[in-house]
Amino acid sequence: MKKIEAIIKPFKLDEIKKALHELGVNGMTVTEVKGFGRQKGHIEFYRGAEYDINFVPKLKIEVVLPDEMTDKAVSVIQEKAKTGEIGDGKIFVYPIENIIRIRTGERGDAAV
Repeated sequence: MKKIEAIIKPFKLDEIKKALHELGVNGMTVTEVKGFGRQKGHIEFYRGAEYDINFVPKLKIEVVLPDEMTDKAVSVIQEKAKTGEIGDGKIFVYPIENIIRIRTGERGDAAV
């Protein structure tokens, strides 16, 4: 099993969610996060004052999948999240040793 974490632009969530659902992904966790990479934030003006915004709002999507679905899910996320502009985000893939469903005690693939 693998865990995919993707940091994306917020307006891309619905498109990615729909594409993953069509792929057969049944669940995901989405968290509002802030950060910066190469774009180093940006400057905004509010009531005539200049503010340096060092952290850009993003979303983090987390899904856990069987190994055989991972490459396709990564490709779908990459395709749907891409705008071609700086700040499109990152995708991280981690191995998962085990999963336990709290309610039933199921383990492994059955718990996904």
